[in-house]
Amino acid sequence: MRRISGWLASALAAASMMASAQTPAVPGQTVPPVRMAPPKAGVCPLPILPALPAMDDASFYAQKDVPHGKVEQVQYKNFAAADKRLHVYLPPGYEQNPTTRYPVLYLNHGGGGDDSKWSATGASGGSAHLILDNLIAAGKAKPMLVVMPSTRGCASATPSAPGKDDACTQEFLKDIIPMIDARYRTRAHRASRALAGLSMGGFVVLHTGMPHLDTFSELYVYSSGHINESTLKQFEDNFAPVLKDPATNDLFRVPYYMAAGETDIALKNGQKVMALFNQNGIRNFWVLSSGGHEWANWRRYLHQTAQIMFPDCGGQ
Repeated sequence: MRRISGWLASALAAASMMASAQTPAVPGQTVPPVRMAPPKAGVCPLPILPALPAMDDASFYAQKDVPHGKVEQVQYKNFAAADKRLHVYLPPGYEQNPTTRYPVLYLNHGGGGDDSKWSATGASGGSAHLILDNLIAAGKAKPMLVVMPSTRGCASATPSAPGKDDACTQEFLKDIIPMIDARYRTRAHRASRALAGLSMGGFVVLHTGMPHLDTFSELYVYSSGHINESTLKQFEDNFAPVLKDPATNDLFRVPYYMAAGETDIALKNGQKVMALFNQNGIRNFWVLSSGGHEWANWRRYLHQTAQIMFPDCGGQ
């Protein structure tokens, strides 16, 4: 007889245990079936995830006759005394409404890029400001600040060590977020901070966002995932306390989000990471799109996710 595969053996053992648990200890005695408690709803109502625009649709990031925000550059010196720069999108009406405070999306570029890529236009840019202008004008997204830092040199595929912040995380916590909260009219609390990133920027989301759900309440990963079994296992081990904690779901105001194209070089990597979230019952959105590892997809993912960010449901 062939040896039973590991998963099948486990399934049979579990079925046997359940059958044993329901077998009356005394002949004629009825034992009620074992029932697992159903999952509970999230802290905010589950949003309806909008459909992605078509792959060849350029209208959602076209420069239209709508109110426009502006993108400005900010120079700063980080905790390691390095001179750094980031781009900031200010939504339409920011300067005309001096008492209004705004949520903030921290949006990360990919490997080989810098802080200018998300606001660049054309085929190899994110057109983030135009996407937000159009969504805000249509009433489909909240007016928000979008902070686009440069993580070149600090973003890494190696998971951050338990209890130790990597260089990117330190820069976010020590420099970027305090500076943005001091310089702009932000809602300076976790309920109004989201973290997103493409490719290498997806590692920033995972390695900075997961251990700091006290700082961010929404995480969005576009076309990313651990490259080999070693770093995947390291991620699983390092973040096991967060993944396994039943209270983690209550820290996500919007379900954790991952997306990749069907021909994306990061597809299988992302699926393996998502499997860990599923195994541990973390509420999530998984989006499989057409296309590959390209701006045509990343613009579409931003357009989709910006519409569900920062729900009006109270709480922190």
